[in-house]
Order: sequence, then structure tokens, then C-alpha cells
Amino acid sequence: MAIVEPTAPGRPAGLPDTMRAAVFRGHEQIRLEEVPVPACGPTDAIVKVTLTTICGTDVHIWREEYPVAPGRVIGHEPVGVIAALGSAVTGYAVGERVLVGAITPCGTCFYCQNHVEAQCSGHTGDWEMIGGWRLGNSIDGVQAEYFRVPYAQANLAKIPDDLSDEQCVLLADIASTGISAAETADVQIGQSVAVFAQGPIGLCATAGAHLKGASLIIGVDTLEGRLRLSREMGADEVVDFRNEDPVAAIKRLTEGRGVDVAIEALGKQETFQWALESTRPGGIVSSLGVYGGKLEIPVEPFVYGIGDKKVLTTLCPGGKERMRKLMELVRHGRVDLGKLVTHSYALADIEEAYELFGNQRDGVVKVAIRP
Repeated sequence: MAIVEPTAPGRPAGLPDTMRAAVFRGHEQIRLEEVPVPACGPTDAIVKVTLTTICGTDVHIWREEYPVAPGRVIGHEPVGVIAALGSAVTGYAVGERVLVGAITPCGTCFYCQNHVEAQCSGHTGDWEMIGGWRLGNSIDGVQAEYFRVPYAQANLAKIPDDLSDEQCVLLADIASTGISAAETADVQIGQSVAVFAQGPIGLCATAGAHLKGASLIIGVDTLEGRLRLSREMGADEVVDFRNEDPVAAIKRLTEGRGVDVAIEALGKQETFQWALESTRPGGIVSSLGVYGGKLEIPVEPFVYGIGDKKVLTTLCPGGKERMRKLMELVRHGRVDLGKLVTHSYALADIEEAYELFGNQRDGVVKVAIRP
């Protein structure tokens, strides 16, 4: 049974009746449409979007590789200004700038109380694999002029005055997700880490391994620009898998053992297998990719199940405290994500933006959308 979020009773005064939004309509069809402005319940907030992005997961939806209901407004990486607040939400004011995570935990369900907030089941007590990923998935998302924030008390992170929208927008998902790969794997000071795929998530995973104190970080990709960015985000070595076998290269760089931690950041059988093959016995594969179709674990790289290897998965950590901590990293110069935004589009041109990003044209890394 699907998660059903509480319905909102009415639209706040002062907001328009309709807005422009990117709506999923089927295979490679995301259309800009006029839709109702969301209503606001007592525990909700309505946020006017000032900046958002297209995520790789949105492309999975666009291609129908991840199931989302037709008619859903897409998107889950928002920065904006509070336009309305529910009666139960305190400590905030209309007009404040906020960052809202892609994952919106309720704070009170079984999963939230057991500190796996990404798997939040909400007040319904129901759970599906989507966990706490609601925006652009189980409820309407943020590639729009306005969006509704469920459980707003737990999910509105105020943006400090000395940070710009551009500095914060990538924290909502890709930074939180990418950095979490190193956190989930509990990367230790002095360990070796390989990151497979240096797209936006993989680049943030590279940054996460650097922040955690890895002594050797190896970025694996095939695009020259992304390999260059990999070094800028913290990689010590890069491997172009068009030119050499990535597993052999990683073994060569680690005295034949393999890395302590391999991070898979693409969601493909090939990269998952490379990650498994390149970890040493007793090593960890930290998987971030969203997989489409069937994923297999080959027995030899898995040492027939007796190699003490661990395979761990993670969903983007969310909530306002997670967002606050990530903003502090940016404020104090520990991570700079601005270089990852290579293209910018108006919301009116979002269909063109999907064509560019979905087909990886013009050296795109990340696309900003400005309503």
C-alpha cells in the first residue's frame, strides 16, 4: 500500500491559485503545465522556489526507470522563501529563506525514532522502499513556483545570511547523499577509497571521503572534465576506464590488495561489480546508485560469501539538522559545490533542460533551474 500523506485543508490567503510546474507525463515526457498552488495543512509550509535543479533520479523518472505516477510534479532539490506556514509550525516567519532536504522525515515514526530518518514512514505507519523521499515521488515536488513541505517543523532549515542560494541548493540531495556514502562505510583516517562514477553524486562522495580523512582516494570515470573535477573534489588518483581496467588499476595503486572502501555512485551492474572486485577481503562496498532492472552479485568478487566483505546501501539523509550541518561545511570552506553547476535554465525552458541533462550533452554536470 502506498504512503498517503495527510491532506491539506486550504490554500493560504495571498498566494495565487495556479502556478507553473514540471509534470511527469510518461516516457521522456516532462511538461511545463499550469497546476494549482498546493494547499497548506497545519503541519505544512508552502515555499516559493527561488532555485532548484534536475537530479539524476529525476532522469530515471523521465525514462520510466523508476516508477512515479503520471501527473506528479517532479523535483526534490529546493531552496526558497517561506510563503505560508501551518498553524502548528513555530519558530519561522513568512519571508525567511530556507533549504529543504530531498528527504522529509516526520521525526516521530518508528524509523525516525530509531535514527534511520531516511526510511521515515510518516504518521501513517506505512513504509515502502521510497522511505522518506516524498518530494517529487509520493507527493508533488519542487520543479515549480511553489511546493508544500510536509512535517515542516522538522524540515525547514534557515539559510544563514552569508550563504547564497547557489551555495546551498546542492546540499538538499547530492551532497547529503554523496557524503553519506563515506559516513555509512565509516571511512577511517588513512584508509583507501575508490569512487566509481564521477557524476554529481560521485563527486560529492569523493568530497565525503576526503572530509573523512581517507589517505588515498581514486576517482573512476571516462569523461575528462569529470576526472578533472574529481581531483578538485579530493581525488588523489583518477582512472579512465576507457584506457585501463579500473580494477587492475586500483589493485596496482593499493599494493595488490584492493581498497578498504569502494563507493558505487551510478547504479549499473558493471560499476557495482567493479566496486565489489576492487575491495580487499574484509572491505566495504558502499552503494549509492539507484538500480534499474536486476542486480546480480557475482560469486568470485564476493569470495563465495566468505570474504568478510560488506555491501551497504544508503538513502539521502534529510531533515533540518542534516541541512544545517551541511551548510556549516560550506560556510567554513570545507566543501565548495558551486563548480558542479555547469548550466542554468529558466523554469520555462525545463523541457530543454531535461533533454540536455538526460542525454549528458555539452559537458553538463549539474543544471540549475530558476523559476
